[in-house]
Amino acid sequence: MTAIAKTPKPPYYAAIFTSLRSTGDNGYGAMSAKMLELVSTQPGFLGVESAKEDIGITISYWADIESIKNWKANLEHQTAQRLGHDRWYESFKIRIAKVERDYGM
Repeated sequence: MTAIAKTPKPPYYAAIFTSLRSTGDNGYGAMSAKMLELVSTQPGFLGVESAKEDIGITISYWADIESIKNWKANLEHQTAQRLGHDRWYESFKIRIAKVERDYGM
């Protein structure tokens, strides 16, 4: 992901996932690619941005709160969530925010 997400005029929502990875890939790369492909087909999904250095930050943008809930409940995503708990993350935090204003160049 090397582009800034193209989002509509606010309001919309952001799911902010901040994480510290465990050592080793342990299948993370393949699952990450699969989840990116899957989330792109979800109703209400608007885009995603991600940066990974010492701390990983991924922000997904959504049309409404219901779309975020539906993504969290997606069975394939739930499998990835369980593997994240068991294999891929030392710690993480998820924050949900309503975007009321955006601007830029």
